[in-house]
Amino acid sequence: KIDHAMRQALPAGHFRLAYQPQVDIRTQAVVAAEALLRWRDPDLGDVSPAQFIPVAEESGFIVALGDWVLTEAVRQAAVWQSQGQPLQVSVNVSALQFQQATFVERVAGALESAGLAPELLELELTETILIQDAEEALTRLRLLERLGVRLAIDDFGTGYSSLGYLKRFPIGKLKIDRSFISGLPADESDAGIVRAVVSMARALHLKVIAEGVETDLQRQFLAAAGCDQYQGYLFAPAVDPERFAALRAGCSPDAQPCSAGV
Repeated sequence: KIDHAMRQALPAGHFRLAYQPQVDIRTQAVVAAEALLRWRDPDLGDVSPAQFIPVAEESGFIVALGDWVLTEAVRQAAVWQSQGQPLQVSVNVSALQFQQATFVERVAGALESAGLAPELLELELTETILIQDAEEALTRLRLLERLGVRLAIDDFGTGYSSLGYLKRFPIGKLKIDRSFISGLPADESDAGIVRAVVSMARALHLKVIAEGVETDLQRQFLAAAGCDQYQGYLFAPAVDPERFAALRAGCSPDAQPCSAGV
């Protein structure tokens, strides 16, 4: 039922993107945004990504869905760029989407069509994508790097982590999975893992962002550990582009009127 509804929802315009701020952990400035897919169906109501993304991956529809997300996120980033407020936008890439022979061409086409500077697009890939066929992945990543696109590893620590591929692949950022953030600062195992990831990233000259940050104690721990950026409900949930603009101006997530600098 979900698979059928998804295939109807995409051309009907029932999908949308929400943008979660990625924030400098020290200055609290919004430095980037992650594009997150949302679906409100006339019959099913709000459908959680945890429900429909696995179905899309299993059925193969994730390729069409991923193409739409990429195109729409690049379009929105180009709008911000044209307004004189350029901001890097991160897009999640599924394994099946990344494995498509034309994936790099699709990324290049989306950038050219929208007129977006390539460095304003960051692609987030999971570890499992990179190790399924390491040599093929390396070739594709180098082509993306040549385009000027930024690359990050999502959910770091939940898959097969290898220093070998981190050293070889043109990756610029590691995202620490929320499962290691929720127990901070009290959980000693989580604290040890986070410190180890940050230390390793420093040695490899990579930036580190933590997702799922919900308390200021978590943020303080991450800042002390040397993390560069964070995202999560502590700062703001994913919001529509209009509310996101208010967040960048220093307003609250509910987009109530405010003065610049507040």
